[in-house]
Amino acid sequence: MTTTIPSPTSPQSVLQAVPAGERVFSLPLEHGPLAPATARHTARAILETWGLDDEQLYDALLVISELVTNAVVHALPPVILHLHATAEETGSVQVHVSDGGPQPAAAGWAADRPEDEHGRGENIITTLAGNTGTSSDTNGLIDHWAALDAA
Repeated sequence: MTTTIPSPTSPQSVLQAVPAGERVFSLPLEHGPLAPATARHTARAILETWGLDDEQLYDALLVISELVTNAVVHALPPVILHLHATAEETGSVQVHVSDGGPQPAAAGWAADRPEDEHGRGENIITTLAGNTGTSSDTNGLIDHWAALDAA
């Protein structure tokens, strides 16, 4: 069983019990412009300990950045990053970002950006990930996910 223990200097992470060999990590993020950088920085350290090589790490961090940015720009709080790696050596890493659902109208720090600075994230995610999707839970959170090969 692998768990993640929060450190006093990092945002609060969540402890979880998982099947032997599988790895999980969850990190609540602020709903603001620093969230993508916080997610990338924290996830890099976690994914490196999980054994991802440089190319896998780059792809995962790019997907994380896009999913978190979309949540901050287009959705209500909270924003929570979840990472899950399967036990198999040739398994996958799943990146999940949960949010509070769509904002009623475009607002906030990204709303005033030029139109040509938007719209590429979904293409980046689907190009890098084998599978992607969206689901909702009983608490009203929306989960956007992407599965990347870890082999």
